[in-house]
Amino acid sequence: MRIVVTSIFVDAQDKALDFYTRVLGFEPRQDVPAGGARWLTVGVPGEEGGVELLLEPAGHPAVAPFTQALVADGIPFTSFAVDSVQDEYERLLDLGVEFTQPPTQMGPMTTAVFSDTVGNLIQIAGSNG
Repeated sequence: MRIVVTSIFVDAQDKALDFYTRVLGFEPRQDVPAGGARWLTVGVPGEEGGVELLLEPAGHPAVAPFTQALVADGIPFTSFAVDSVQDEYERLLDLGVEFTQPPTQMGPMTTAVFSDTVGNLIQIAGSNG
C-alpha cells in the first residue's frame, strides 16, 4: 500500500493552481472536469508517479468551520519538506508570501508556517543539520 493522492481544501481552484505551481514550484499533473469543479492535482517536478496533491474545492459545509478553526489556532493543514527552511523562507518572502511563523527551531527540525492564499496554513520543515 502507498499514498497516491492526498487532498487540501481550497477556496478557489484557479488561484490555488497558480500559487502551488508559480510560487511553490509544484507542477500540474491532472486537470479533469468533475461536475462544477475539477479533479486538479499538482506534484513534485520530476517525480512522475509520485504523490499528487489534490486541490479540492472547499464546498462541503464541514470544510469552512474545520479550516477556519485550524487557521485561527495557527495549525498548518499539511507540511512540505525543504532542504533549507531559511532559504525557502527568504525565497517565498521575496514572492510576497505571508508567514505566520518565521523559521523556528523545534528539536532536530526547523519549521516555518505560511498562508497558501486559499484558506490554509502550510508548514515547511527541514532538519537542522
